[in-house]
Amino acid sequence: MNNKNKKIAYIAVVAALYAALTYAQSFLLPGTTTMAVQFRASEALNVLCLFTPLAIPGLTIGCIVSNLYSIGSGLPLDMIFGSVATLGATLCIYFLRKVKIGSYPLLAMLMPAIWNGLIVGWEIEKFFVDGPFEWTGFLVQGGFVALGELGVMLTLGTALYYVIKKRRLDKEMLK
Repeated sequence: MNNKNKKIAYIAVVAALYAALTYAQSFLLPGTTTMAVQFRASEALNVLCLFTPLAIPGLTIGCIVSNLYSIGSGLPLDMIFGSVATLGATLCIYFLRKVKIGSYPLLAMLMPAIWNGLIVGWEIEKFFVDGPFEWTGFLVQGGFVALGELGVMLTLGTALYYVIKKRRLDKEMLK
């Protein structure tokens, strides 16, 4: 993509797609996008960072927008911490895109689980659990968050990755 307007449009479409998928899932399956063990299907879009850096701001903005929906339960905290976790994960995915086991970018696919497990797990233990911060609680909360992320990335994310590769859509994303 050479044209500035195309790049902006791509970022906007990715952001809108992430937010729309999250809203739709939240409407159809309440709690699956906001609970400790969440299976947010829109997180599979993190795979786009393997093919273009333009997905990074799109996914981060999409996360901010979709977390506005749950602002009543988490105040602005999840909008801040969840979005920072998304930004960190997507940057790492992009920088690790060429590290593969066979033809599969396993390390990059683990990044959302690691970043969200650490940051959102800390957020939950620090701000939403009564009493002082406890490392055991942090590990449990972070483990639940990471488990949901792993579930999405290793199922839907992997499927999306192979569809993009098989249909050679990755070549189109780089134009």
